[in-house]
Amino acid sequence: MDDKKFKILAIHNFHRSGSASGDDQVFKSETTLLEENGHTVIRYTVGNDLFDQSNILKKMIILLGMFWSFQHYREVKNIIKKERPQIVHIHTFFPLLSPSVLYAAKRSGCKVIATLHDTRFVCPCATSLRGIDLCNECGDGHYLRMCKYGCFKESRLQSFIVACIFKYHRMRKTFYKQIDQYICLNDNQIALLTNIGFEPNKIIKKYNFVPDVFAIDKEIKSEDIPQRYVVFYGRIGEEKGIRVLMKVWEELPDIPLVVMGGGPLEDEFAQWAKSKSQIYYLGYTQHEKCVSIVKGGEFVVFPSIWYEGCSMVEIETESLGKALIATDLGFSSEAIINGYNGYLVPLNDIDGFVDKVRNLWEQPQLCSALGENARKDYENKYKKEDNYQQLVHIYTNCLTDN
Repeated sequence: MDDKKFKILAIHNFHRSGSASGDDQVFKSETTLLEENGHTVIRYTVGNDLFDQSNILKKMIILLGMFWSFQHYREVKNIIKKERPQIVHIHTFFPLLSPSVLYAAKRSGCKVIATLHDTRFVCPCATSLRGIDLCNECGDGHYLRMCKYGCFKESRLQSFIVACIFKYHRMRKTFYKQIDQYICLNDNQIALLTNIGFEPNKIIKKYNFVPDVFAIDKEIKSEDIPQRYVVFYGRIGEEKGIRVLMKVWEELPDIPLVVMGGGPLEDEFAQWAKSKSQIYYLGYTQHEKCVSIVKGGEFVVFPSIWYEGCSMVEIETESLGKALIATDLGFSSEAIINGYNGYLVPLNDIDGFVDKVRNLWEQPQLCSALGENARKDYENKYKKEDNYQQLVHIYTNCLTDN
């Protein structure tokens, strides 16, 4: 492996405080990994608390800044002039940083690499959802349809502003010309980008990684949960398939389910869980305890209804040697091999999830075998040592590519 050391300016727009966002976690893990291996990392970050806590007028002003932020353009230019990084690695720039940071980096002579954690270049809302249905119509560049449906924050006015921002930068070809290398997290992302004209030779796939937590052997299980149980953990939100999960367990009164996490639907879910004797909702759970509970469970269910980029929950589940039952969509479609490390179920197929959950629950030996295979899959694809080598390879190739 090339042992050349790089100086990297890493740029990211964090989600709100307390959010368990995957891209926030990846930014922290990746920059720390680079520093552990002797590289110099300069971080330039902002957080969404300002946006989330603002009234509607302030939100409008902040969103208008997405066209072009003179402040962040100037500050990134100054950092590059002072620190002279070879690479600017951008994770998330929406909503506060604006695409101006791309221009600042490119005009300063740096190579610009962007990790695409979601489908924002296709869907400005980054979810590829309209309500609970998959939607990538805005990939054609006709963003004003967002206004009709109020796609952004369920607000037609905010949707209009976001649509204009993306239309403007689409016309300027900002996302096509100001980035030298795109890091995608799965094959579906690559297909979506190439379908709207992104150059395939500028796209590379690299999975995320999570630290190997298999060795954690602390028993921190809650005294309130049963000896055998299935697990769901993650954001308690629509896109994670929470309502699908609820419908599935309406049909499984005899199989205990432990749920951990917080999010916009947590109050609704908590009320529902109170009426179900087989549901154990623990709310937000400290990570070490969460890992211990997952490790003590039979398997994990993950009924997401959107395109997961590279789910940290799924990777961590595999690191713990647990099988997964997940929606056949996005990252899950290539992470899970039916009958090897888990099962895939068609989108919103309630009966399919019920069948797979019951089948695996009633066959502990099969469950254990799939879990062992999941652990092997983690060791082959998601360890941080391999991820580091991939990242250095991407940087090296980007710098040598004229």
